[in-house]
Amino acid sequence: MTLHLDLLRHGETELGGGLRGSLDDALTDRGWEQMREAVAAGGPWDRLVSSPLQRCARFTEQLGVRLDLPVHLDKDLQELHFGAWEGCSAAALMDTDAEALGRFWADPYAFTPPGGEPVLEFSKRVLAAVERLTVAYAGERVLLVSHGGVMRLLLAQARGLPREQLLNVEVGHGALFSLRVQSGPVLKEAV
Repeated sequence: MTLHLDLLRHGETELGGGLRGSLDDALTDRGWEQMREAVAAGGPWDRLVSSPLQRCARFTEQLGVRLDLPVHLDKDLQELHFGAWEGCSAAALMDTDAEALGRFWADPYAFTPPGGEPVLEFSKRVLAAVERLTVAYAGERVLLVSHGGVMRLLLAQARGLPREQLLNVEVGHGALFSLRVQSGPVLKEAV
């Protein structure tokens, strides 16, 4: 059986852009609005799953109450941990660590930010979480509220992109995408 997985990226956060990673930023009013607008015409969902970081979880919990749906928080769906780069903007890193940033952008699987989580390990934990969802909720439609990195990874897999193109996948704040997932997990972008 197939899982219909809708992916929603959190909205704008209080501390702005940059590599937020495991930092637990809250949403701005605009961030809340971006997410509300994204789900306005979505669904219907059978359940909601979210990263436990508040920029995802608070919205998901409110939506669960409003729609009377079960909510599950899964730490394996958190953003990539950027180590020493957490909280830094790309512009700031260009001033302090341009060569390393360039290596990361060229192939995030081949270069790990200092003290950060290797993208291969990130990929394994996210895909394992999606596999668990696929087995547990086959035949259902699930809204997954998560982060740009998680969504880039899943969309790149669904689109069959080479690993070097992972960071080329565009995922704006409040973006909503749909995937069809079969056990494996085998991901296909829904049209």
